[in-house]
Amino acid sequence: MGWLLAHGPARKALGPILTAAAILLFVVNLRRAGERVGRGAERLDIKERNNAIHRKMLEAAARRPHDRNALVERLRSGRF
Repeated sequence: MGWLLAHGPARKALGPILTAAAILLFVVNLRRAGERVGRGAERLDIKERNNAIHRKMLEAAARRPHDRNALVERLRSGRF
């Protein structure tokens, strides 16, 4: 097998074959990296949306009546 690669057309074809294999591996690696970046961006979007919802909930909780009398007063005045 070593003799075959050392002489003749197989030796001439070895360079382009190795180059094509290196390019193929590079492209596959780029694709995987792109998928990872896409998943990270999606995770970030979900986290931002959840944080916005949580912030709205906290703001609503801050505006709630503090006790029963405040709730009654708020209902009577129609500000609820």
